[in-house]
Amino acid sequence: MAKVCPVHGGLSELVNRVVASLTTSELMPKIVVNGTDYTTLHRIADGTLSPLTGPMTKTDYDNVLVKKGIERDGKMWAWTIPLSLPVTAEEAKSLKAGEPALLVNEAGDAFGTLDVDATFSWDKPAFLKAVYGTDRTDHPGARLWLDDARVDLVGGAISMLAHDENRPFKDRIMYPTSMRALLQEQGYGASVAFQTRNPLHRAHEYALVYGAEKLLKEVGDTAKVGVFLNPLVGQLKGDDVPAATRMETYIKLIDGGVLGEGDMDEALWKSKGQSLREQVRLAGLHMRMFYGGPSEAVMHAIYRQNMGITHFIIGRKHADAPYDDKSAIWGDFDAQEIFEKLEGDLQIKTVNVGFAAYFEELGKVSLCSENKGKTTVSISGSKMREMLNSGTMPDSRVMRPATAQVLMDYYAAKNKEASA
Repeated sequence: MAKVCPVHGGLSELVNRVVASLTTSELMPKIVVNGTDYTTLHRIADGTLSPLTGPMTKTDYDNVLVKKGIERDGKMWAWTIPLSLPVTAEEAKSLKAGEPALLVNEAGDAFGTLDVDATFSWDKPAFLKAVYGTDRTDHPGARLWLDDARVDLVGGAISMLAHDENRPFKDRIMYPTSMRALLQEQGYGASVAFQTRNPLHRAHEYALVYGAEKLLKEVGDTAKVGVFLNPLVGQLKGDDVPAATRMETYIKLIDGGVLGEGDMDEALWKSKGQSLREQVRLAGLHMRMFYGGPSEAVMHAIYRQNMGITHFIIGRKHADAPYDDKSAIWGDFDAQEIFEKLEGDLQIKTVNVGFAAYFEELGKVSLCSENKGKTTVSISGSKMREMLNSGTMPDSRVMRPATAQVLMDYYAAKNKEASA
C-alpha cells in the first residue's frame, strides 16, 4: 500500500490558488513582482508551501521569527523562514486592507491578484538574526535581502494564473500534485528525497544511496522504496552552476544508470527484491535558495512533505554558505540538530548522513565515521573547479566522468564566451 506524507499544517488536501482567469479592474493598485518572489508565489499557489494561501500575514511572520512556527487551528506547525511579499513604499501606500491588488511581473504582465490583509514594515536586522542566527551580514543569505531596496511587506491570499514552464528540462520538474499521484501510482510504501543545488560528487551521490539503503533496511521486506534526486532549480547566487547544466549532469547519472555504481550495497537491494537503478528518479523542484543553513533545512523538509515524500536526507552543512572570509556560520551538523529542537509539528522524517569519501582500502565511497584510519581520496572544491575549468578530467573516484564531462563543456563554453 502506498504511503504519502500528509499535507503540512494539518490540511486534508494541498492548497490550490491557481485559477483559470483573473478578476481585475483598472482601479486595482499594482504590485510589481520580481522573478524570485514570482517563484515563491507560484509555490504557494501550487501547494508546495501549504498551508499558506498567500504571502504571510503579520501574525504568521512574527510567529516564525519568534517561535519558528505558524499557528493553525490552535496548533503550532514548524516553519523557519518568513515568506511575506516585499513591496515598495509607494506600493504600500496604495494598498488597503480588505481590497484586492493586481500582481504583475517586471514586464507589466498581470499573473495574479492579492486580497490584501495588511502591509507592515520590514525590520531586516531582526529578520536576518532570526533566520541566519548571526548579526554579521557578510554572507550570501544576508545579501539576498539587504540588496533589496524594499522595506515594506504585505500579506494576504492570492489567486494565480498557472505558470508556463518552458525550460528544456521542464518534464523533469515535479509539483506536489503530480508527485503525490506518482507515489500512489508506483505504490511506494516509503520514499526518500535528497536535496542539492550543486553537481554531484560521488560523496554527494552516496548521501542519497545511504538514505535509500537505510530506509530499505527498515521497510524493504514489506514496502517498495521510492528514491528521488530532488534538486532545486529556482534562483541561485551568481557563482552556482546554472540549473540547465546541473540537470544535464543529473540526467547523465540517472538515465545512464551510474548513480551509486560501485558504492551501493548490491546484495542488500537484491535481497529485498528491489533495484536502486529502477527506483531512483530525477525530480527537479522549482524553488529559490535562501542560503539559510539550519533554517532552510527545515523549509526543505516542508517542501518535500507537501510533495508527499516520507523521508528527507539531511547531510553535513545542509544549505550552507559561509561568511565572505570563508569561516563557518553554522556547525557541520547544526542542520540535523535543529529538527530535534522544533516546537512546531513536522510529519516528514529526516535521515541524517555524515561525512563520506572514497576509501582506497574499500574501493568505494563510504562514511568517514565508519572507516577511521583508512585512506581517503579527495579533491578540494576549489581544486575541482580549477580542473574542470581547465578541461582536466578529475579522478573518477571523486566525480563520475559523465558528470565531469558536462561541467567541462559548460566551463569551456563560458570561457569562450568571456574571451569573445
